[in-house]
Amino acid sequence: MIPVCDVQYSKGQGRFGLSKVGVNGVMKPVRIVRKEDGNDLNQTLLCSIDVCVDLPATQKGSHLSRNVEAIRAIIDECASNPVEGLDEFTVRLGRLLLEKHEYAENAYVSAETTYFKDSVTPNGRNTLEGYNLAFEAEAVRGNGSRKTVTAEVIGMSACPCAQQTVTEILNCSGEWPVITHNQRNVCTVRITADESCSIPVNDLIDNIEGCFSSPTFELLKRDDEGAMVINAHRKTMFVEDVVREALAMLVSEYPDLPDDTEVWVRSESEESIHKHNAFAERSACLGDLRKE
Repeated sequence: MIPVCDVQYSKGQGRFGLSKVGVNGVMKPVRIVRKEDGNDLNQTLLCSIDVCVDLPATQKGSHLSRNVEAIRAIIDECASNPVEGLDEFTVRLGRLLLEKHEYAENAYVSAETTYFKDSVTPNGRNTLEGYNLAFEAEAVRGNGSRKTVTAEVIGMSACPCAQQTVTEILNCSGEWPVITHNQRNVCTVRITADESCSIPVNDLIDNIEGCFSSPTFELLKRDDEGAMVINAHRKTMFVEDVVREALAMLVSEYPDLPDDTEVWVRSESEESIHKHNAFAERSACLGDLRKE
């Protein structure tokens, strides 16, 4: 028997509304089907899901069990009507949250996962790489939804300053790339756009990997390792260069995204010759970047 009383609907003791009330860290598998992606590993993604809605001052509490019900309902729906990406999953879930919470004006959803993608080393060996992805949706009652796609990609950057310094000290010719220090670079790109916009994850990852001195790989034989180091030293980059390269990539590779698309790019170098890291970042609308 379900009790008749509903304390959540009672009058709140304070005079303040709350912008977000919900649950976080809900672990669920989500079925994904994309016709252009033959990687069976990504047909079911294990996700950490956060959901919440706003709460008016007139109400004591939010119905948190409805959030978990909504997550389960969309996951069950995906079994027979799979989504093509987690961005679509979060948008669907945001809509359902507003249906279940009739007192809310805004619903927020985020889903984080590790995504695996086939890659190829410099000398043609197949390898499988993992990437941290996050997807968000914000649904506004009567005004649709906006979604956010975030990709964190790890690459390599080689320092141009140290390379030039070594070149001068050793009086080297420009025939071969000169030694320099290099480091692991983590580049994060976040794109926020209308729910109808298409932001293919595979393309986004590939585009970000092109912004480093070199991509990195889980599997490297000696000839691949040598080729990767040479390639990186031929394309030396500051942490600032990685961000600027990513911004240029967003402008050139996503002409169909509207001008009000919000982008955020951050590059962090895990420095090899310092005990600290270096970072650079930029946030802007695509329309502003297109004018620069």
